[in-house]
Amino acid sequence: MEDIRRILVVSRMTRYCRKAVHYGISLSQKYGAELYVLHVVHDSFIFGRWNLPIPSLEEEYKRALQEAKGELHAIIDLERKKGMDIKEVIKEGKPIEEIFNTVKEEQIDLIIVLAHEESHLEHFLFGRSNDELVRKMPCSVLLVKKEPESGGF
Repeated sequence: MEDIRRILVVSRMTRYCRKAVHYGISLSQKYGAELYVLHVVHDSFIFGRWNLPIPSLEEEYKRALQEAKGELHAIIDLERKKGMDIKEVIKEGKPIEEIFNTVKEEQIDLIIVLAHEESHLEHFLFGRSNDELVRKMPCSVLLVKKEPESGGF
C-alpha cells in the first residue's frame, strides 16, 4: 500500500460517518497520505424527486444535515489543531457523479465509505448506492461497517 498518496472519505452526513473519518485519519497518518473529506449535498427536493412540496420532510432533512455537519466539523477541527492537514470538499449534485469527479480531479488513490445499507429515507434523501460507487470508481474502495446494534450480531 505504499502507493496510497491521497485518501478520500465520503461523508454521508449520518451519525456513522465518524467511523469512516477516523479510518481516513488513521490511514492518512500511517501512509503519509493527503486526506480529503467530501460532503455531497444531494437535496432531493432540488433534483426533482418530488412533485409536491413537503415542508416537514424538507425541514427534517435540513436539520439532520446540519447536525451531521457539526459533528464532522468537530472531528476535523480537532485533528487540524493537532497539526493534520485535512481538505474538506463540499459539492452539490448527484453523489456518484460528484464523487467520481473529485476522484479524478484530486487523483485519489483510495476512497473510504460506509458499508451499511441506508434506511429507505436515508437512501431517498442522500441518494447513495455502494454497488454503483464500487463499480464506477477507478481506484480502490474501503467499505467501513457501522457498529453493531446492542443485542445483535
